[in-house]
Amino acid sequence: MRLSTLFAGVLLASSLDAGEFTLRSHDLAGQLTKTQEFSGFGCDGKNISPELHWSDAPKGTKSFAVTVYDPDAPTGSGWWHWVVFNIPASVTSLPADFGNTAKKQPISAVQSITDFGKTGFGGACPPVGDRPHRYMFTVHALNVDHLDLDEKASPALVGYMLTMHTIAKSTLVSYYGR
Repeated sequence: MRLSTLFAGVLLASSLDAGEFTLRSHDLAGQLTKTQEFSGFGCDGKNISPELHWSDAPKGTKSFAVTVYDPDAPTGSGWWHWVVFNIPASVTSLPADFGNTAKKQPISAVQSITDFGKTGFGGACPPVGDRPHRYMFTVHALNVDHLDLDEKASPALVGYMLTMHTIAKSTLVSYYGR
């Protein structure tokens, strides 16, 4: 499995193959902004998902998934902010605000529930005064055309299926504190 991580603009990679599967964003530069902050739970951001694009997916990729996870959330198990899957293999980017499920989107994909209890993107909202949290944006290259799940699937169930079908993944890490 190919894994790579971009920490505040620095790509960290480890690989079992020669690929250079990479996730990037024109909207993220190490630090999230009010644009990507949640609107609710005491946060007053715009809750707009960032533009994401990836390249050099490995041979055998049949679809993609994108997740956003905060391992620093004070829950004991982290917090899932976005879970998108069944992105066609021909797609190599998601536009800004793709996570807004109230809008018609140009790409067909499933956005399942997050730990906010809703589908679509749920932005950053760490507790006031907590150290900045890490938000791990990950694109998964999958060896199946689609996951047989719908928008009601829990992040844990989707995560299990991703683990079973990921052939490569790339992660971009951004930080946010209040």
